[in-house]
Amino acid sequence: MGEPVRLDLDIESLDLEAQGVAHHDGKVVFVSGGLPGERVRAILRRRKPRFDTAEVETVLRESSQRARPRCPHFGVCGGCSMQHLDPLAQIAVKQRALEDQLHHLGKVSPEIMLRPIAGPAWGYRYRARLSVRNVPKKGGVLVGFHERGSSYVADMHECHVLHPGVARLLMPLRALVSALSLRDRLPQIEVAVGEAHSGGACIALVFRVLQEPTDDDLFLLRQFAQTETVELWLQRAGPDSIELLCDRYGGNSPSELGYRLAEFNVVMPYRPTDFTQVNHAVNEVLVRRAVALLEPAASDRIADLFCGLGNFSLPLARRAAQVVGIEGSATLVKRASENAVLNQLEQRSSFSARNLFTLDDAAWQSLGHFDRVLIDPPREGALEVCKAIAAQATRASHEAPHRIVYVSCNPATLARDAGILVHLGGYRLLSAGAVNMFPHTSHVESIAVFDRLNG
Repeated sequence: MGEPVRLDLDIESLDLEAQGVAHHDGKVVFVSGGLPGERVRAILRRRKPRFDTAEVETVLRESSQRARPRCPHFGVCGGCSMQHLDPLAQIAVKQRALEDQLHHLGKVSPEIMLRPIAGPAWGYRYRARLSVRNVPKKGGVLVGFHERGSSYVADMHECHVLHPGVARLLMPLRALVSALSLRDRLPQIEVAVGEAHSGGACIALVFRVLQEPTDDDLFLLRQFAQTETVELWLQRAGPDSIELLCDRYGGNSPSELGYRLAEFNVVMPYRPTDFTQVNHAVNEVLVRRAVALLEPAASDRIADLFCGLGNFSLPLARRAAQVVGIEGSATLVKRASENAVLNQLEQRSSFSARNLFTLDDAAWQSLGHFDRVLIDPPREGALEVCKAIAAQATRASHEAPHRIVYVSCNPATLARDAGILVHLGGYRLLSAGAVNMFPHTSHVESIAVFDRLNG
């Protein structure tokens, strides 16, 4: 291989993957590790027809917003991409990314930019999927996130974004898996942290096993659960196949995993593979703000689309006459219905399974009139839902929802859907703001509010 090519570059901005954006000889260069306002010497990594990629070797002129990464694995581990940027500046970058996507993709601009929602910068991850690989050349079993831009597992000894109770388990888990007969047939460990019914944190570990554990394996797993005070589950097939091997004390009592939304007097038990928000502190603020922005009246009938296990539905049911939760997963619908009963909200809420990605105008009409709608889709967004609402608003404005609150985990699909609601449905984009659900990553969550123009 020849001598690496080095370029002196001025970083102009950050892209949606937290890479610095520069230009060289009229061509865009994406620079890993570069921050806006910096001049850097970068090593060219790849040339492509439309752009090049490079990596910072030396910072020649440093940004005042550059921070010292807390984690020694930053730059190798792919779990974080922005630890080199001040946490407050990270939020500003995400807010600007949201505005840019709305403007360029949706051709819309919010009348008001909401104050970003933020929470703890460290120890915030209550959910994670840790990869497991037995790599004898690196000393044995590795447990952690993938390396940046690679399928290899990072050699992690510590992690500062994981819940502290999980971070302390990284090395003990490596030792445990190394002792198992199925160490080469255990590709991942899914982690969920919740509030135990009996107080304190409940940590659940789900071991994905591709062969049946031996009696010796089961003994070691139970011993680990008891020693480390964690719930230990086995997953032999899909997510719904999980079975509790032992509770936090080595016994077989029911799972204690759950979380509480204190303002609404709602408790939410869940299983470790159920979808819940990664950042519990931010989720609590997000639910509070979403309900406040939706402004439910006591007489309202509200739709909660992509409702999951009722994260927004049940708090809304405390305020409105009726909440109809719709979700694609029958498992989550069952969990939401159980949670409604637990919280004595079954008379004011109902849940059903339906594919919202294929929802058309007729199917939307068949659900009846809704005064307000909350939408919380996955990354793919809610294209068909927004088309159906826009068609209803165009055909019979008085039948369409007065207000829509859209919670998004992808600003690009939010922008697309916002364009449909505004330009085809006659809604106005009243407000929008970023939600820093994943500090130190480039992941942008957001919330937007739409009102009928004549509402």
